[in-house]
Amino acid sequence: MTSTPAVPTRQDRRARAAVAALFLTNGALFANLIPRYPEIKAGLDLGDATYGLALAAFPAGAIAAGLAAGALVRRFGSARTAVAGTALTALGVLGAGSAPGVAALAGVLALAGAMDAVTDVAQNAHGLRVQRRYGRSIINGFHALWSIGAVLGGSAAAGAIALDLPLPVHLGVSGAVFVAVALVALRFLLPGPDGPGEQVDVDVVDAAEEAASVRRRRPVVGPRTALVLAALVVVAVGGTLVEDAGNTWGALYLSRSLEAPATVAAFGYIALVGAQTVGRLVGDRLVDRFGQRAVARTGALVAAVGMGAALAVPTVAGTVAGFGLAGLGVATLVPAAMQQADALPGLRPGTGLTLVSWLMRLGFLASPPLVGLVADSAGLRVGLLVVPLAGVAVAVLAQVLPGRGDRGSLDPQPVTVGTTSPRA
Repeated sequence: MTSTPAVPTRQDRRARAAVAALFLTNGALFANLIPRYPEIKAGLDLGDATYGLALAAFPAGAIAAGLAAGALVRRFGSARTAVAGTALTALGVLGAGSAPGVAALAGVLALAGAMDAVTDVAQNAHGLRVQRRYGRSIINGFHALWSIGAVLGGSAAAGAIALDLPLPVHLGVSGAVFVAVALVALRFLLPGPDGPGEQVDVDVVDAAEEAASVRRRRPVVGPRTALVLAALVVVAVGGTLVEDAGNTWGALYLSRSLEAPATVAAFGYIALVGAQTVGRLVGDRLVDRFGQRAVARTGALVAAVGMGAALAVPTVAGTVAGFGLAGLGVATLVPAAMQQADALPGLRPGTGLTLVSWLMRLGFLASPPLVGLVADSAGLRVGLLVVPLAGVAVAVLAQVLPGRGDRGSLDPQPVTVGTTSPRA
């Protein structure tokens, strides 16, 4: 058996472009709403704690629906599930911009969060399916396109603010555009059922026999695997905590605490996701050279020091730069944790990925109310200390990630069949 990567067909290349479109759309949809949070907060006259609790409905909805995503993918296929989830996410985002009260806001955010979680699992499942056909790593590129979509969405929101577009108009137009993109992408996604044994140029019977062999060799989950999985969840949660700081509080901190204009305040979030995009685009090369552990640890320290310095000496420019350094630092954390979890021994293919994806959303659930409560009592500047603290925690726990030269653990459940041995 060899490790020669498969040659992608025209169908594979089209499917890759279609998955890329889904990731970009998923990043852009919710990012159109984030810079307009201060306007929603002011319009509903919400205190910091109430605002934080309302926004926690998004991750709460994601957690409630996250474990159902696998069943939906098995029943309807990852392609249709991802596109349907995109449409319903757009509906929830539109509802958030039109909510007449805090209860309605929480309800539509819960819907948006639930559908976002389903879309996230489905598009990652389809992306890994395409990756298996390529026989090499392409998943980080999809996550980079999610970040690019978030930059586009945040920039579009800043433009809508500058043009004084009403929230329903802005979110209705953006939602319609991105749902249309997802519907076009559906035509080019891979047909047929999803499965970890899918390979190109390999007999289906051979694939089934190999999958059965893998199941027979699967070891029992031990305490060490459970501890490593828990550490990987914390690494992923550390990345999401930093992201949420920019999502939920970046524009508000800049506009209220530092008195930045609304159009300038939006750039706290834009800087975070923009730098995160750069980190993901170069992340694979850095990992190849230095190892996943060193990249994650260094990035976590960059996020901690960069945002810590911005909070210690608060200025508008320094804070925007601090959010940018935080985004750059955590760029590879979530993909690294998912990839390593999916390679853990004793777990069925995809189980580690699903668990990390679901549990990391606890960071999004806990962060808004926690920061809001701290902000009400000690100020938002103190509440944002969650960013450097998360960086320190990740720097410590990055030990569970593979080091330089240890590439085997990065492979997402490789299935060796016939003459093809794909490598992520």
